[in-house]
Amino acid sequence: MRELKDGIRAEVRLDWMGRVHKRFRGTDADKRYATEVEVLKVLEQRGCPYVPRLLEEHPEELYFVSTSCGEVASQISKERATALFDDLENHYGVRHLDAERRNITYDRQRGHFCIIDFELAEILPDPTGGDGAPDSSGQSPDA
Repeated sequence: MRELKDGIRAEVRLDWMGRVHKRFRGTDADKRYATEVEVLKVLEQRGCPYVPRLLEEHPEELYFVSTSCGEVASQISKERATALFDDLENHYGVRHLDAERRNITYDRQRGHFCIIDFELAEILPDPTGGDGAPDSSGQSPDA
């Protein structure tokens, strides 16, 4: 596996099939794990197309596997990043709470930006009224 991040709060690796393996550690690792898993499930239910999909959960190990969303989008402008995080909150009801450019990737296969790292995020009421539909277009804001 290729190491993507090895920090105080998490270890993130990419396997040969392109799946992301994230293991939580450090302060409040159990809470951060639970938050990220819950947020990813809610975003999938609400139809958000530009976040990772949860593939495996291992709560006893504070570890999950998700789809990859490409490489860190190091060249994204501050304005574009702000628009992505605003769309996440306004159309899908999730406030990221770590809305930094380092948490945006670019998926070349799908041709759009993605948002990652939801361990600090906050789930808000569903802006669609609870039916899970994203918006009339069903598209990410950069599609």
